Amino acid sequence: MAQEAFTLVGERIEPGTRRQVDVPVAKLYTHAPMHIPVEVVHGRQPGPVLLVCGAIHGDELNGVEIVRRLLRLPNLSRLRGTLIAVPVVNVFGFVQQSRYLPDRRDLNRCFPGSEGGSLGSRIAALMREEMVDRATHIIDLHTGAIHRTNLPQIRSQLRQNRETQAMAEAFGVPVILNAELREGSLREYAQNRGVPVLTYEAGEALRFDEWAIAPGVRGIRRVMRLIGMLPADSRRRTPPPAEVANGSSWARAPIDGILRPRVRLGARVAKHQSLGVVADPFGNDEAPVVANADGIVIGMSNLPLVNEGEALFHVARYQEIDDVENAVESFQSRYETTGF
Repeated sequence: MAQEAFTLVGERIEPGTRRQVDVPVAKLYTHAPMHIPVEVVHGRQPGPVLLVCGAIHGDELNGVEIVRRLLRLPNLSRLRGTLIAVPVVNVFGFVQQSRYLPDRRDLNRCFPGSEGGSLGSRIAALMREEMVDRATHIIDLHTGAIHRTNLPQIRSQLRQNRETQAMAEAFGVPVILNAELREGSLREYAQNRGVPVLTYEAGEALRFDEWAIAPGVRGIRRVMRLIGMLPADSRRRTPPPAEVANGSSWARAPIDGILRPRVRLGARVAKHQSLGVVADPFGNDEAPVVANADGIVIGMSNLPLVNEGEALFHVARYQEIDDVENAVESFQSRYETTGF
């Protein structure tokens, strides 16, 4: 069966070609137009339609670089199906170095959107109609929030879709978090339509973290091989199987003060272990931050200044914690010693 042309906002992309398309989204107060930049790589032969998108939160920059590197892969010339690559979804937040839209709405809580709604709702509706509803598979790229960093991890709801689980395992990062859906998120909307979707979380907002970017590119490439978009490569090593977390929780600041961490990202911790100490500037009042479960630290705050109750260490819980610890150590050793 011959591959047909792909059309995006009236732009026609012929089989075996690629094109950058500026999708008109709204206007600034000055009447200057704003566009979502999209590149479509349309293979000569039919196959899946994969949407890879970054910066739905405008300050999450690692995904922007992952998409740029993905589009430079030489074997895209052998692509089956269609790759829709969107480095920056939230162009308003990206320009302002902000997670949010100008009205302080979170774009990843606006799906499926509405053509007559708020700015976020209209952007979500446009993305849904032009890209999300046409995708057979989705990879959504994220980082931790500002002053928080995440160990490279996949978040998905595995019980609902076997193909989602296969994609998560193929991605090749050591941690998979079986995360519940957030109302209004891209992942919730896509999964409710039966579309396999992964959320890749790695690194910190407003930063380029090479240890988060390089695994992201490799992971997307592995998923594209899995679903038949790229030819298999028998020379490449299969990543060790990832472990699925049973759940996760945050250890929070017991008092206001200055945090001195005692563990690092990826560390194995035990229930009741001290993860750090919060103290006032004189050290007269000190209190430990205590783990409330055995697990692996998959996220943590990078800002020493904390208020009581603030989330500081994100700990994922596992049944086979030894296997996870070994997988995390192997992963970190690889990216620390190979120079990426």
